[in-house]
Amino acid sequence: MHSVALVVYPSFQPLGLSVGSVFECANLLRGEPAYEFHLVSETGGPVMSSQGFSVNTVPLRAEGYDSLIVSGYLDFRLPDASLPARVKASATQSRRVVALCMGIFVLAEAGLLAGKRATTHWLHVPTFRKRYPDIDLDEDKLFIIDGQVWTGAGMSASLDLALAMVENDLGSDLARQVARKLVIAQRRGSEQSQLSALLELDPKSDRVQLALGYARENLRDELSVESLAAVARLSPRQFSRVFREETGRTPAKAIESLRVEAARAMMETGRHPVEVIARETGFGDRERLRQAFLRAFGQPPQALQKHLNGAPLPSI
Repeated sequence: MHSVALVVYPSFQPLGLSVGSVFECANLLRGEPAYEFHLVSETGGPVMSSQGFSVNTVPLRAEGYDSLIVSGYLDFRLPDASLPARVKASATQSRRVVALCMGIFVLAEAGLLAGKRATTHWLHVPTFRKRYPDIDLDEDKLFIIDGQVWTGAGMSASLDLALAMVENDLGSDLARQVARKLVIAQRRGSEQSQLSALLELDPKSDRVQLALGYARENLRDELSVESLAAVARLSPRQFSRVFREETGRTPAKAIESLRVEAARAMMETGRHPVEVIARETGFGDRERLRQAFLRAFGQPPQALQKHLNGAPLPSI
C-alpha cells in the first residue's frame, strides 16, 4: 500500500487538502485500498489554516512515507526554521517528495532542490529566484517531475499533481476514472502552462463567456462565427465586433488556441494517435493540427514526444 502524508503548518492554504480526495477516490474506484493517507504536522495536534479553522494532525515521522507532500501558504512567508529539517529527515526516507505551490520554499530551505528542475506559482517566482538563484526554476509550468522531487504551481494544480501520482502508481485508466469521479473537466499535463487559454482571453461579458464555454465543450464541431453568435444571442457581425473588443482576438484565433491547448493536453495525458487528436479537437486532419502547433510553438506535434523524453517544449 502507498502511504501518502500531507504536511500542514500554521496558516496553510486549505485548498491543498483536496489532494486527499484524489487518493480516497482511487481507493474507492479500485475496490480495495491502494493509498493510506496521513495528515501530518511537525509535532502533531491541531493546526490552524489560513481561513481560521483547524485540522487534527499526527506527528511527521522520520522514517518517511511512500509520498511526502508539503502544502503551501496563500501569500509569501518562510517556514519556521525547524520545519525544513524535519521535512528533510522524512524526505530522505521517502520515495517521492512533493511541494504544492509555496511548499517549494520548504523544500528549498531543506536543501532538497539542489540540481533539480522545479516550478512554483508564477506570482512568487521573483522572490524565489532572488532567494535561491542557483535552483533551476521554470516559471510557467503547471508542475514538474524531476526524479524523486515533484513541484507544482498554484494550489489548484495540486489536483493535477495528485492525479499524476495516481497514474504513475496505478495506471492512466484509474487516473482518468478518478478525474471523472471528481468532475474534473480536463486533466492537465505536467508541462502545460499555468495560465489557460480561457484565462488569457479573459472575456468580460456573459455572452462571450457563454460562447467560449460552449466552444470548449464542443471542439469537434465546426464552431463557425454564426454558430457561436447564436449561442451568444448576437448577430454574427455584432458577435465578431464584441468578441474582438473583449479578447483582442478574432473568434477563429481564439478557437484555435482552445484546440491547441486541448490537443496538447491529450498528448501529455494519453497515447492517442495524432489523427485521433486532430479529430477530437476539431482540427480534422493532422496537417491542420501541425500548422496550428507551428504557429503556437514553432514546432510540430511530434516535438511533444521528444519533450516527453527530456527536451523542453515552448509555452503557448
